[in-house]
Amino acid sequence: EILQQRGFNVTVVQEPITSLKDDVAATNRMLDLQDGPSLLVGHSYGGMVITEAGNHANVAGLVYVAAFEPDKGESLISLASSKPAAGTSIRETKDGNYLYLDPANFAADFAADLPKEDAAFLSRSQVFASKAAFTSKVTEPAWQTKKSWAIVATQDRSINPDLERDMAKRAGSETIEIGASHAVFASQPDKVADVIAKAAQSAQ
Repeated sequence: EILQQRGFNVTVVQEPITSLKDDVAATNRMLDLQDGPSLLVGHSYGGMVITEAGNHANVAGLVYVAAFEPDKGESLISLASSKPAAGTSIRETKDGNYLYLDPANFAADFAADLPKEDAAFLSRSQVFASKAAFTSKVTEPAWQTKKSWAIVATQDRSINPDLERDMAKRAGSETIEIGASHAVFASQPDKVADVIAKAAQSAQ
């Protein structure tokens, strides 16, 4: 709503999170419908998606919001294990094929700076992610050819903030640090919107 009020056309991609390939395809379908240059914004695993989907001709830039910013051949799992986060709430479904955050620890590890009722809603509405999505490797990082920005959530317990900094530095992304949890988009929406708005203006 904040960005729409500022005059931006905002489209939300509903990713299936069944595989990186499927999620990139879903993003590309939405990009095909856009009239003019677009800025891709990705949070958490969404950074994996925009890194690959960002090669679409309509993409002018990338914004990583407390997100993974992979290089060629890297997966979410390989990055996350290189500098583990403080949180320990990831769980597997009984069939072992999907991952989710334990509701008992969700607030502490994902949204510690949100009101309890808001964190509880996010927990109840989380989409279970396929392991295949988290083990898929990026083939062509768009940040090598497109402008990029990265928001580091300094109190993040889902992605190590130092990993966020390292990935942003490697990619040459303009980096902005915000004192917030992994749910920085919800706890600090105005600050995140400011970064996105400035990126959109710079990417034109």
